[in-house]
Amino acid sequence: VTGLIDMGANVKAFDPVGMEQARGELPSITYCEDAYSCAQGADALVIVTEWVQFRALDLDRLKATMAQPIVVDLRNIYRPEEMEAAGFTYESVGRPPAQG
Repeated sequence: VTGLIDMGANVKAFDPVGMEQARGELPSITYCEDAYSCAQGADALVIVTEWVQFRALDLDRLKATMAQPIVVDLRNIYRPEEMEAAGFTYESVGRPPAQG
């Protein structure tokens, strides 16, 4: 996150458990009430935790909310084929992209 901020990114975050602690360590980012408000207008969404809220996202709603449908999944909670079918550019860790 700090690297993104250093490069001029506008970072928003949502975590159902860790936001209070994060506020003290990263005061310059915007904290959101849910995943959808966090994704509003975003050029990219990065998933860094495995909370159930992130496993059950409404992909159509998420895509409609974002400026660019790009998801980087650091926890591999979605299948590349599912994300591609939903219209996302999807990157995950340690897996090849969906084969179209």
